[in-house]
Amino acid sequence: MPKNINSYSAENSQVNWFIWFLLIVVSIVAIIFTSKYASVGVNLFNSNGMENYKAKVIEIISAEESVNDVFFDNAGIEDLVIKFKCVILDGENFGKRVTASQSFSSMYTGSELIKKVEVGDKVVVSKQSIGETDFEWFFMGYYRFDKIIVLALVFALLLILIGRLKGLNALISLSFTAAFVFKVFLPWVLSGKNIYIGIALTAVFTIVMSLLLIQGPGVKGLVTIISCCIGTAFSALVPYVMNKSLKLSGLLDEDSIYLLLMNTEFKMDLVAIIYAGIIIGALGAVMDVATDIASSLYEITFHVPDVSFRSLFKSGMEISRDIMGTMTNTLVLAYIGSSLSSILLLVTYTPSLMELLNREMIIVELLQTFSGSIALLLTAPTTVLISSFHYTSILRYKKNELRKTHFIEIDTI
Repeated sequence: MPKNINSYSAENSQVNWFIWFLLIVVSIVAIIFTSKYASVGVNLFNSNGMENYKAKVIEIISAEESVNDVFFDNAGIEDLVIKFKCVILDGENFGKRVTASQSFSSMYTGSELIKKVEVGDKVVVSKQSIGETDFEWFFMGYYRFDKIIVLALVFALLLILIGRLKGLNALISLSFTAAFVFKVFLPWVLSGKNIYIGIALTAVFTIVMSLLLIQGPGVKGLVTIISCCIGTAFSALVPYVMNKSLKLSGLLDEDSIYLLLMNTEFKMDLVAIIYAGIIIGALGAVMDVATDIASSLYEITFHVPDVSFRSLFKSGMEISRDIMGTMTNTLVLAYIGSSLSSILLLVTYTPSLMELLNREMIIVELLQTFSGSIALLLTAPTTVLISSFHYTSILRYKKNELRKTHFIEIDTI
């Protein structure tokens, strides 16, 4: 099959497959060893004495209403308790049939929106100690993860069918990125290590691993990696410069307070967490922009091998202007969508627009938006410049060398 200069050649296919395999192995080893270092002294997913199990409802025993006046004398707080039998589907109690209860209280707004259990529902139940030997089982929520797994499999299948080998590589890189974040970066933060170093390692690993897998170890991949590293540095520079003038504390919501109270051995750096969140939020968009521009300019250079640096740079800037407009909108809408409920509450209960815009939570959202957008705006011309230089010099030099060795059909290389 004809391939371009950046692709794997038939003569070097074994070498390229070896590089691919080596990259997979190196990524796995890097995640395992850095995870061991990052996880020292960290206990993730602490149950605090609670045991949760997946179960299937097999019988509804009763549904009883009562008035709860323990805490509110004659307040008319109505409770609805549904008792049901279920069979445990995992863990040490697999196959065991237990009686659990689902409770509703009018004291809690919105409890009526929760669906009442029915026979056949998959639920999560919690086993809690009552005294020294007795246990009670309580409904914790509906088991939904199996449906998400189906959706994830559909996504993976479409990615491989449409993207083929590159789709498979994209899926592998996504898995490695998620593994690094959850196995390395999060334990790194929770163990009290330097968050700035942790996010730098995460960004470099994600960029290099993803682009080498997807783009390959060619000049196009190298150009994209350099551009992404520079663009990510831009996204880190903006909040660094703005930090002192904004006087951020990191106390955005109750979750921030819980982080401060969670560990008494060290003080959690909440500002550094904001900083890391900005970089993670901008990283994907920066990689997207750099990849789009680098790939577009490579195709122009391949089909028009005599294009000049000036012409290629001019074409690249035209392409980047179209990409920048849509990607900036994507970034802004993603930030708004992720915190829509909080924004609705703040707009409703804040007395004025000035007070709303001065809340630290909103300031951080704006900082994320502008930092990511500025990073995109600067990544685009940077990628155009680097791509234009490399493609009009290195690639043309390679083509000339190939012609000298009588390889007339460049497409077959």
